[in-house]
Amino acid sequence: MAEYYLIAQLPSLDGIGENTPLPITEDRFAELCNRILGNRAQEAVNHLTLSPPKNSAGSGSALIDAWNESERTLRFALGKVRADKMKKTFDTGNRTIPAEYIKAASTAVEIENPMEAEKYLNRYRLELLETLRPMDGFSEDYIFYYGLKLKLLLRIRQFDTKSGEEAYKNIYDSILNGDRLEAKQ
Repeated sequence: MAEYYLIAQLPSLDGIGENTPLPITEDRFAELCNRILGNRAQEAVNHLTLSPPKNSAGSGSALIDAWNESERTLRFALGKVRADKMKKTFDTGNRTIPAEYIKAASTAVEIENPMEAEKYLNRYRLELLETLRPMDGFSEDYIFYYGLKLKLLLRIRQFDTKSGEEAYKNIYDSILNGDRLEAKQ
């Protein structure tokens, strides 16, 4: 019953473009979840991430576990493709990377503009998440799906082209000069 009450209060995230303001903030979403959901579901929402660890225990949610695994696989694919491009080795462990992930990673790596590559990867991630969308729109898993989608939509809006270009130039120059300079936060 709590899931129904919560989801009925959430604005739709469907059909929102990259430049359209989001109808809800991450803080407001978390506030609603913490006020309405039980402890276990609150904990799961609070641990939703776009950067799952390399190896992790199950979350207790099939949707979250599937998301984490798909994101890990995409990151391994990106690492492998980037390493192959530089003619270096990349340890994927015993992980088999499906061809569709390699194809997506290859496409992203070939995009010259880093911002456009990030936008491509974000769209790919949104498409992956959409394949996990629960049929029951009033379930706990739907809340987790909604939280992950909100995080993805917010992520791309946080990029600043000017800052990104400066960081890219600094890192690129440091590589050419043999420095160990990192991007400034």
